[in-house]
Amino acid sequence: MSENYYLPRSGPMPRPKSVEDGREILKNEAFDAPNVQSITFQALEFTAVCPKTGQPDFGKVEITYTPRDKCIESKSLKFYLWSFRDQGAFCESLAAQIADDVMYAIEAQNVTVTVHQTARGGIELTTQAVREYAG
Repeated sequence: MSENYYLPRSGPMPRPKSVEDGREILKNEAFDAPNVQSITFQALEFTAVCPKTGQPDFGKVEITYTPRDKCIESKSLKFYLWSFRDQGAFCESLAAQIADDVMYAIEAQNVTVTVHQTARGGIELTTQAVREYAG
C-alpha cells in the first residue's frame, strides 16, 4: 500500500500490508455523514489467526455506530477487515481494536463492535466492545 492511504477507484483492490494501513484507509475514505441515527455493518466472512496456534479463526463482525460528522465507507471497511486475515489476535482484542479504530477513523458518537467467533473445539465465543465519543 502506498503512503497516501487511499484505495483505487476501480480495478482490483490491493492486499493490505498491515492493520495500521487498513486503519488509515478507513479514516481517509470516510465521507460526510447524512442525517441518520444509526448505521450497522455485518461482515459475515471475517477471518483472523489464532496467536497461539496460527490456525485461522472464522466468524462474523457486527459494527453499529451513531455518526457525528463522518461515516465509514463500505469498501474501505472490507479492506480494513481483510487486513486481519494474517494477524494473530484473540477474539477479545479484535472487538476492542476494531472499536478503537472506528472511533479513530470517524469519531462516532458511539460505536458497538461484536465479534462472533465460530466454534472451534466445540466452543463459540462472542465479545463486544463499546466506545463513546469523549470529545
